[in-house]
Amino acid sequence: MSNNKPEITLFEHLDYSGKNLTKKEFENCTFSHCNFSDSDLANTSFSDCEFGNCNFSNAKTRNTSLKNVKFRNCKLLGIIINECNTFLLSLDFVNCQLNLSSFYKLKLKNTRFINCILHEVDFTEADLTAAKFENCDLQRTIFANTILEKSDFRTAFNYSIDPEINRIKKAKFSLPGVLGLLAKYAIEID
Repeated sequence: MSNNKPEITLFEHLDYSGKNLTKKEFENCTFSHCNFSDSDLANTSFSDCEFGNCNFSNAKTRNTSLKNVKFRNCKLLGIIINECNTFLLSLDFVNCQLNLSSFYKLKLKNTRFINCILHEVDFTEADLTAAKFENCDLQRTIFANTILEKSDFRTAFNYSIDPEINRIKKAKFSLPGVLGLLAKYAIEID
């Protein structure tokens, strides 16, 4: 009986900070406790990869391919994800810090953000149809002309979403979080 599972390559405790990693290809790789902060990942391809306890703060992602990539317990501060190659872009975030990152105009249908901190993240004009924000802190995160239909915000908090400029049909909210839909009106609710 043959096993058709691809072999996984493991990279552990490597420091790529400030390094040029352009035009590399990684497939079926696991990166654990690696530092990519301030590195240049332009034109690099990551396919079916998982990152655990890695730091990507301020990494450059121009035309980087992220196909079926999972981030676990990672720091992605100040990342401009919208500079990535959008072909087959597929991301999953668990226990990550994504503060000051940008997802401007990206198609992120069904993307999961689980137990993440997303302070001042830009989701302007992104398609987050059926995205899941489970137990996420969305303080000062920007939703403008964003598609949030069928998205799940039931356990998210600190968000402010204007229903007049975002598409929220069939999105899921809970009390008292739903008050974040009324923030722009500066009303007092007792």
